[in-house]
Amino acid sequence: MTTNTGTAVPTTLQWPETAFVRGHRRTGSDVQFIERTRQDAQQSMNKELQKLILTAPTSQQDLARTELDGFEQLFGRYLQETGPSVLWDKIKLLPEGGAKPYNDLARPETAKIKDLLDKLVVLKLNGGLGTSMGCKGPKSTISVRNELTFLDLTVQQIEHLNRTHGTDVPLVLMNSFNTDEDTLKVLQRYGKLQLQIHTFNQSRYPRINRESLLPIGNSFTSDNTESWYPPGHGDVYQSLVNSGLLKQFLESGKKYVFISNIDNLGATVDLNILNFLMEQEQPPEFVMEVTDKTRADVKGGTLVEYEGKLRLLEIAQVPKEHVDEFKSVSKFKIFNTNNLWISLDAIKRVTDDKSLHMEIIVNPKTLDNGVNVIQLETAVGAAIKSFEGAMGINVPRRRFLPVKTTSDLLIVMSNLYSLHTGALQMNPKRSFPQGPLVKLGSHFSKVKDYLSRFSSIPDMLELDHLTVSGDVTFGKNVSLKGTVIIIANHGDRIDIPAGALLENKIVSGNLRILDH
Repeated sequence: MTTNTGTAVPTTLQWPETAFVRGHRRTGSDVQFIERTRQDAQQSMNKELQKLILTAPTSQQDLARTELDGFEQLFGRYLQETGPSVLWDKIKLLPEGGAKPYNDLARPETAKIKDLLDKLVVLKLNGGLGTSMGCKGPKSTISVRNELTFLDLTVQQIEHLNRTHGTDVPLVLMNSFNTDEDTLKVLQRYGKLQLQIHTFNQSRYPRINRESLLPIGNSFTSDNTESWYPPGHGDVYQSLVNSGLLKQFLESGKKYVFISNIDNLGATVDLNILNFLMEQEQPPEFVMEVTDKTRADVKGGTLVEYEGKLRLLEIAQVPKEHVDEFKSVSKFKIFNTNNLWISLDAIKRVTDDKSLHMEIIVNPKTLDNGVNVIQLETAVGAAIKSFEGAMGINVPRRRFLPVKTTSDLLIVMSNLYSLHTGALQMNPKRSFPQGPLVKLGSHFSKVKDYLSRFSSIPDMLELDHLTVSGDVTFGKNVSLKGTVIIIANHGDRIDIPAGALLENKIVSGNLRILDH
């Protein structure tokens, strides 16, 4: 393995309910205030950023300047863009052919596969921590199957692809300042594999005091990580350029990058999609994999037509009075998986000519010390409107298998799936192509607690829906079928005994079987 660390300035990204796209949820007085103070705020921010740059070591000041220039441009847009990011009446449903059915794609001839793969780069978004699941360090180092982590599975997939087809597809990780150091340590254990692994850091932007509209940090080298944040995966384009890796890949003949969240276990290299891209007389510069909405996906961003171009419409952009319409599975039938295939030449063009545009997501937070701050973020898929010939491909659900919670973890650890060279495959004995809906309560939210509550992972092959709430444990070799609801009220405990079969059952109250 060769590991290259890019010098760029610093996941399935999930915004909280309070996040909004710039322009929405502002009153008339808010807008007037921003307009009156915009110029002063811009000048004050510039002065503070110049001070921050000077606190960086001399060898890092160019890096700091590049990084904070990007932030200042985003901040300037935040001050200026006061109107709604989209007008609802201008939104049109996806036109015919806007999302090509996956089944219409042809599989490439075996003799062509090596040539196709030689033009590909695989990039995983690796900026997130495992804190939401009660784990320390990068989320990609959480074990998800057979004691293998997200990162292990990704490396296995690419290494197997290269070995099978005699090619050299590089794996690129976009880290954040939160995950970089720990990720680089983990990468050392892949040293004997025949695989190029490159890393670079996404930007590190200063959090903004909501009252003063100034950075809360006063030193670029400060160890106070609360002063800084990674600005969402929309930063991937410019950071890839800044790292020097884009130039390197173009010079070596690479054509496309496949970008996905590292916690999406369904996001494997798909030869049919790659073949489709390379066969076109005018290849699309941007392809977004979308899939059909289910009850669990109603908040997911969808593809629409807006002013003659495809656009990603996120729930944060939707006026309150249209949110139910946006969530409708009958009207907006697909959603974004965040599996993206993008032309490297096109990334160079839109970053060189500064035509890249993504809506700003305003993410308000309250820090532990009580200070109210805002983070300005962007999403990688929102750039679709900046590329020519952009389109969607409606892929099977198997290509969207994110692990955001322990409920997701239970599904991928169960006998619903088997593992083959780093890729999960649905058990052919499963009657339905989709997995069950699983909702585990707060007692299961941390990985350590979740694992302690299962003596073994239940048989879930015929499960449709599982809800578990309260203090519940599962014995060995439990089978769950149909719809199963288990609710232990406050102060009660339910122990599902070893070997139990629960089919279309509701279990509540208190149940303990003690050894004697």
